[in-house]
Amino acid sequence: MQRRQWLQATALGAAAPLASSLSALGALGALAPRAAQAAGTPLKIGFIYPGPISNVGWTYQHDLGRKLVEKTFGSKVQTVFVENVPESTEAERVIRQLVVDGCQMVFTTSFGFMEPTLKVARDFPEVVFEHATGYKTARNVGIYQSRFYEGAYLLGMVAGRMTKTNNLGFVASFPIPEVLRNINAFTHGARSVNPKVHTKVVWINSWYDPTRERDAAFALSGQQCDVFYQNTDSPAIVQMAESKGLYAFGQDSDMSRFGPKAHLTANTLNWGVYYVHKVRQVLEGKWKSEDTKWGMKEGMVELPALNRVVPADVAKLFEEKKAAILAGKFHPFTGPVKDQSGAVKVAPGQVITEAELWGMKWYVEGVDSKLPA
Repeated sequence: MQRRQWLQATALGAAAPLASSLSALGALGALAPRAAQAAGTPLKIGFIYPGPISNVGWTYQHDLGRKLVEKTFGSKVQTVFVENVPESTEAERVIRQLVVDGCQMVFTTSFGFMEPTLKVARDFPEVVFEHATGYKTARNVGIYQSRFYEGAYLLGMVAGRMTKTNNLGFVASFPIPEVLRNINAFTHGARSVNPKVHTKVVWINSWYDPTRERDAAFALSGQQCDVFYQNTDSPAIVQMAESKGLYAFGQDSDMSRFGPKAHLTANTLNWGVYYVHKVRQVLEGKWKSEDTKWGMKEGMVELPALNRVVPADVAKLFEEKKAAILAGKFHPFTGPVKDQSGAVKVAPGQVITEAELWGMKWYVEGVDSKLPA
């Protein structure tokens, strides 16, 4: 990990000392920084990131969201962030320090920050916390995550038609439900257009490690994989595919500049739409703890234009299915869906339950690798 850097964004106008607490409002438990606004000071918002901001990837996309908050609300807000925060007890220290330093709202942007967020929230009940990709809430802790699997399914459809070997490679981070959903949706989408496809997975146990990501992709290319997807943050896999004349998809960000021939499209996230929504709630005194799951319809999941190498008939299938998802007429986990053993997990014509979807701990049929113990 790089040394953490504290960076404070430009605040419009002079900021007076911030009030230390938020006022509790209403029977629903809404929270708002009433004292701070009465004093004419901005709402101070902290963000903690698991990786470096860089110019691509998960953390970069979250930071674009932070910048959109600043642009939208101007002098009403002040934002600060900490990058490269380990998903360990160190996260608790960083979150706590943000609150001590006057943050009245804190966004913690990775699964491993869940328990530290809850622990600090218990000690500061009048501060608003928002945690990404977790599953535990509290009165002052809301959670949010994307329906990233929608985009993963569409990428899989393209991969299924572009592969020549019928072997797809997936470089994965950690064996948690959000990653398994993407692997499964990608594979299920590929097999919907090409039942001969199989996906091989290599786990690197890191969100961001360019060297290990590249090594994993090279290993998969040695197993005849010719189209690659990932649930990691760097463009190393796209770069590897470009160097070997193979295909790949960007993750979190558009990575086409790292492999203009290899990069077919990307599964990207616009966190800004959510951040603006929740900050507005706080400023208006309407915030409450919620479990939010947004996807393509809400503008959180976005896919850049397809590479011109994608044949017209494949692009047509892609756009038709994309439109169906946007219209709410198709769910990527519509049955029949089978697991690796061939057991039916979702019956024909049925849609996976939300509980099964968000707690996913199994591979679909077509994934050749074993789940880590």
